[in-house]
Formats: sequence, C-alpha cells, structure tokens
Amino acid sequence: MINTQIQLSDFLSSIKDETDLAIDTEFKRVNTYYPVLCLVQIATKNATDCIDVLALDDLSPLFEKLYQDDCLWIVHSARQDIEALYYLSKQLPKQLFDTQIAASLVNYPTQISYQALTEVLQNVHLEKAYTRLDWTTRPLPDEAIEYALDDVRYLLKNYHQLQVQLKTEGKSAWIKEEGESLLDISLYNPDIKNAWQRVKGFSHLANKSQTKAAQLSAWREHQAKHQNKPRKWIIADDKLINCASGKDNLSTKEKSMFDKFLDHHPDIEAMSIQVAKHKVPTKTEKAKKNELQKLIQKIANQYNLDDKVVANGKSLLSFIRGDRSVIFLSGWRFNLLKKELGKCKIV
Repeated sequence: MINTQIQLSDFLSSIKDETDLAIDTEFKRVNTYYPVLCLVQIATKNATDCIDVLALDDLSPLFEKLYQDDCLWIVHSARQDIEALYYLSKQLPKQLFDTQIAASLVNYPTQISYQALTEVLQNVHLEKAYTRLDWTTRPLPDEAIEYALDDVRYLLKNYHQLQVQLKTEGKSAWIKEEGESLLDISLYNPDIKNAWQRVKGFSHLANKSQTKAAQLSAWREHQAKHQNKPRKWIIADDKLINCASGKDNLSTKEKSMFDKFLDHHPDIEAMSIQVAKHKVPTKTEKAKKNELQKLIQKIANQYNLDDKVVANGKSLLSFIRGDRSVIFLSGWRFNLLKKELGKCKIV
C-alpha cells in the first residue's frame, strides 16, 4: 500500500504512459456531509496498487494523473467514487466507462454488483467480508487491503469483454453517452434550491406548504455543508415536513438560524415552488402506462435490453402527466422509441 509521497511518485512514474485506469475508492460517510476518502485503488495493464489517502499530505500529483485529458476512468457504479474524489480535487474525469451501466446495456441485471459481474465474466469468486469496514482504521488488516485491491484487479478484464459485446451489438455510442451523463457537475455540486428533491414525503404536502418546505430544505442543505454534518443531524425529513405544514415548529435557535439564512439569501426567500401532489394513477393513466410498457418491452427485446433500462414505471407515469424531461425523450433511448411513439401518437 502506498503511504508516502515517494511511493506515490514512484507509482505514478510507473503508470505515466497508461491512459486506461481501473479505479475504485473506499470512504467513510457516517457522521459527515462530505465523504471521507480513505483509499484510492488503481489498476492498469501493468500495475495495481492502493493509495492511502489519509497518510498523504499532497495529493496533487495523483490528481494531475487522474484528470489528464487522455485518461479513461473505468469504474463499476462510478457516481460515489467520482463524488468522493471530487470533494478533494474539485475536478471531474474527462472520460468515463461505467462497467455496471455497460453490463445493463447488454442485458445483465441493471444493478449488478462488481462481484457478481466478475464471477460471470472471469469465473472468479470475490468475498464481501469487508463491505462494512471502517476504512479510517489504521493500520488496515492485510486482508482488507487485498479486498480493496480485488475491486480493481478484474475491472480492466471486465471492461474489455463488455466493450467487445457493446461493439458487437452496436451500442458503443450508448455507453459513451451514459458516461458523459455522469460527468455533469450538478450531480456533485447541486444547487441548494433543488435540495427539496431529496426530502421524503415532499409530494404529499399541500401546495401552500411546498414553498416553505423548499426553503427549509435549502437552509438544511446549507447548514449540512457548512457544518459538514449529515442532513438529518440538522433536521430530519419528517420534522421538516411537519414544520412546513404547521404541525411542528423549529426550536428558537433553529428559527433564528433559518431567519438569518433567508435574510442573507433573498433568492431563497423569494423562491416559489409547486410540485404536483402525489396521486394514485387513474384508470386512464394506468391503461396508457400499460400501453407504453408493452411498446417499450417489444423494442427492448429487439435490442437485448431490460425494458427498465429504457424507461421505468415512474418515468412513464411522469411522461403521461406531461413531463417532457424524462430520460427516454433524449439520446439513444429516444432514437429507439421515436418511430413507435410517433405511430401511437403519444408525442
């Protein structure tokens, strides 16, 4: 394991000409807002090692390599790894290949784990013994380090096999598009005005209470970032909802903080939001949803896809109710569907 600047320099020198980087991270996110990055594992065709982030004072040489224009990150279920590195580097990778998404495009289960995919593709069984380890522990057990390294040892092999299958099925452009969608800065540095989207039960609120809930959500997000604490430590979802609807009240201290926040953020105080109140689908909506599902299932079968990769039930219902921002109305999904959607006069 790399835990000195000299070791890091030597490792980076050994991979200086490598551009395909299999990457994984281990982090802790229990009592903080931001993930505490602990390890970064990297594998290339010639080298594999584990970098102890907590032991190093200067990570800039690592970031210089990771964020080169010609470097392709190969990651399984990439979003949390990108996020953990983003909070330290303030950078996003230039190119990305997510093996979990790639697998879903060739009809593996949509949320297939790295262990399950590796077992299928490489006939290698990987243990899950350290999935709940506190990765801030030092020294780390040797077995835990090996476990962490296993998370990148087979990534390149998985990548190459999936790449061949995607090319054979004419889906190379699809995985590139999916990778680009994960490189949207708003995923990792979201606007606090949109924090209400994370609040459980928001759509059940009466319209008149939704603006207050959105303001409280923005304040909570601001405080959680500022204090580096989990959102629920600032105010739990159920209390936030109850305060917005008048069933509960902020404490005197909380109200003072909230009022000051609004004073300093007039855009939040002036914000107005109304989200359609949650409602059970009508018979007509159910019938239209079933029609769409059958259409999408037919097309998905033609392209060796699980229909949920194209469009899930929630997005179909949103579409029926007039939402035109749903994922299947853009990119490769729309290219598959537009002809049939046009025939049934839905768009």
